[in-house]
Amino acid sequence: MYKYNDFDEAFVRERVAQFRGQVERRIDGSLTEDEFKPLRLMNGLYLQLHAYMLRVAVPYGTLNSKQMDMLAHLAETYDKGYGHFTTRQNIQYNWPELRDVPDMLSDLADVEMHAIQTSGNTIRNVTADHFAGAAADEVADPRPVAELLRQWSTDHPEFQFLPRKFKLAVTGAAADRAVIKAHDIGIRILERDGVRGYEILVGGGLGRTPMIGKVLHDFLPEADLLPFIEATVSVWNRLGRRDNKYKARIKITVHEHGIEEIRRLVDERFAEIRPTFNGVDQEVLREIEAQFAAPEFRTDGVDDYDIAYADNPLFRSWADTNLSEHRADGYAIVSISIKKHGATPGDATADQMRVMADLARKYGHDELRISHEQNVILPHVHKSDLPALYLALRAADLATANIGLASDIIACPGMDYCALATARSIPVAQEIATRFDELKIEHDIGALKIKISGCINACGHHHVGHIGILGLDRAGVENYQITLGGDHTETAAVGERAGPGFSADDIVPAIERLVLGYMDLRDSADETFIETYRRLGAVPFKDILYPKEAANAA
Repeated sequence: MYKYNDFDEAFVRERVAQFRGQVERRIDGSLTEDEFKPLRLMNGLYLQLHAYMLRVAVPYGTLNSKQMDMLAHLAETYDKGYGHFTTRQNIQYNWPELRDVPDMLSDLADVEMHAIQTSGNTIRNVTADHFAGAAADEVADPRPVAELLRQWSTDHPEFQFLPRKFKLAVTGAAADRAVIKAHDIGIRILERDGVRGYEILVGGGLGRTPMIGKVLHDFLPEADLLPFIEATVSVWNRLGRRDNKYKARIKITVHEHGIEEIRRLVDERFAEIRPTFNGVDQEVLREIEAQFAAPEFRTDGVDDYDIAYADNPLFRSWADTNLSEHRADGYAIVSISIKKHGATPGDATADQMRVMADLARKYGHDELRISHEQNVILPHVHKSDLPALYLALRAADLATANIGLASDIIACPGMDYCALATARSIPVAQEIATRFDELKIEHDIGALKIKISGCINACGHHHVGHIGILGLDRAGVENYQITLGGDHTETAAVGERAGPGFSADDIVPAIERLVLGYMDLRDSADETFIETYRRLGAVPFKDILYPKEAANAA
């Protein structure tokens, strides 16, 4: 993984010192909150419902064990003993004292981490496929490209005061695990006739106006990536609306002007700036790629794994759901669920973080990933180590076998923490997960993506859930809308609103009724929820959700 050079180290340290001075001036009253706000946002510090919240960047979701240990230290020393992993592969601390934040940032700098540009109208943390460098279906590891984009976008003088925040995602596989079609810019590494290039998508996004990204370039030459991305952001920076923040995102700009006009303007701007890129960016990319060399994979046998899989039904259940195919023979990708039934999705305690760090050191070539689905990944584990790894996870309460199932729910913090939220999301996620655990039917249900947001900003990605839940305020009462048929993958789709919302008391029974109804509708146990929905359409699912209306219509 990428290691800081002297410039990186000096830059981050200087920002910490600068912010320390700003915090001191805020505490002594030299700065008002209005004056302090833009300064704290530049350093990832929000003011939430009950306290400040610090959002720490985990670039493209990649960590080593030393960094995970530091995240545990921050949780234990400055917070309430836990952190919250987010859908942008970051981690948030919800209870820091303002006076402690500079020390937190200094501690992060000790392990080459920071909170720069995790907020504000800038280019945010660049995300990537959480199986990067390990996936069997990968054309190329997308992390070097993500790191190049991170370096280019950090403190970029033209892009520090954009019309609105800007999000990029990169994948190197045909299977989209990075949600690139729901980003401002999505990048997919391709190969055609042995030549590598990029598919560039633009104008995706969720929030109050969800849109799927459109193809801006179907095969961009490798050497043109950085100037083309800069041209795209530059065009939007000039065209993007600043009179209305709800219409400021690039998806609205693309919608208002049309993809053909945006393509023309980007090509025009690209032609202007391309000559100023003299190849240094490609030299930097080659240097970065060298730092992402694959570990030395072992060639041991896998008998221990085969025996445990045959003899231990609990291990077998975990292996069937939480392991994915690795590109190296004898290895597996391990997804650690931090969504035990009834727990808060995305929350991990300091002790659990240390356990995961230790397991990465012992079994995982010292690599961890944070997924946009709020789980933790060990990308390189030899199968012979999986039985011992599983036992260690069980001891730490981290062996829930539910990856991709009904209780593997994405949920934003909602009204328990967020100042923007209009409803709670965490309790709804907890109740749904607990209910399906009680029914003992998760594995019978099969693959199902439930995503919950506590407001229209859609941090819980509800628009692209197979079942999406949006919490709203209706005259002071929480009301939950359901959307159906969303998809975050390469076949991305925005879910369709099913009908009237449900009260907090009725939303979990409604989801239970919906899922049980799906099991009656499907052709076979192999037909997933999204496949059944696409085959039959919305009507039978709406009839399940609203039986009285269906009976009246009949």
